[in-house]
Amino acid sequence: MASDPRPLRELPAPGDSRARVIGIALMCAALFCFAFLDTTAKWLTGHLPTLQVVWARYASHFVIGFIFVNPWTVKGLFHTRRPWLQLGRSALLFLSTAINFISLNFLQLDETTAIMFTTPFFIALFAGPILGEWIGWRRWIAILVGFAGALVVIRPGTGALHPTAFLSLAGACCYALYNISTRALAPYDTTQTTITYSALVGVLVASLPLPWVWQTPTEPLVIGGMILVGLFGLIGHTFLIIAHRYAPAGVLAPFIYFQIVWVSVTSFAVFGHLPHLWTIIGALIVIASGLYLLYRERKMKAEASLEAQSDK
Repeated sequence: MASDPRPLRELPAPGDSRARVIGIALMCAALFCFAFLDTTAKWLTGHLPTLQVVWARYASHFVIGFIFVNPWTVKGLFHTRRPWLQLGRSALLFLSTAINFISLNFLQLDETTAIMFTTPFFIALFAGPILGEWIGWRRWIAILVGFAGALVVIRPGTGALHPTAFLSLAGACCYALYNISTRALAPYDTTQTTITYSALVGVLVASLPLPWVWQTPTEPLVIGGMILVGLFGLIGHTFLIIAHRYAPAGVLAPFIYFQIVWVSVTSFAVFGHLPHLWTIIGALIVIASGLYLLYRERKMKAEASLEAQSDK
């Protein structure tokens, strides 16, 4: 598992519009899967301990994935050119998942999703020191407005939302770092290797407390839910990883807002929950800020392209 700095493949050129469209489509498909993952997880936490649901998410992910992707079907499956980045990325995904599942015990799906909408702002915040993609003062203002929108959803000091809303915000931070590390890792390791490590690290860590929380499921629906929560994760993160091979993290990040559509539908269909007014207002503020970030990024790249052409 020695580190190798050489890229396994080159990513599409930044100006490749067709590649970006493919990446965006894959991102939207991934978010569709994640909406069903969260819905299934919230339902399961009403029947099983949360840590057992986290374990089920990774265990079924690993077992289903291993049937098709294993050392016999994929040569060098466990070989990674960036071992520490691979392990760190997997740990960030596990933390994000565990925090999200804990939050789902106390918050509605639309509330946790609205808070997760701060992910693009964390990405913009961390992209500078990690990826060298620094932002200007206008985008800093957009980030602050976005966090203000998150505070509208959380409403600190009012008691309107459970304190785990702040824990959910920490989960969004972990998820942003996970997205950045996915982009950084994309040129070096195959999709199969990255997906396998994601599941393997998750199931190993989640297995540690399992003997103290385990409850044997007896209902067929609960057993089926334990399988589905991993299947949705497997498919969703496969789409997510491939999407990052086609488009930069900054381009994909704003499309996380499409998840509110899927989540609103599944939340109402399964739990009968409708979004609160403050959740809608806060989500709209966050979405507007995120779209402005996307606009500024495109404008900056267009100006840089024109400047480069004028220098020729």
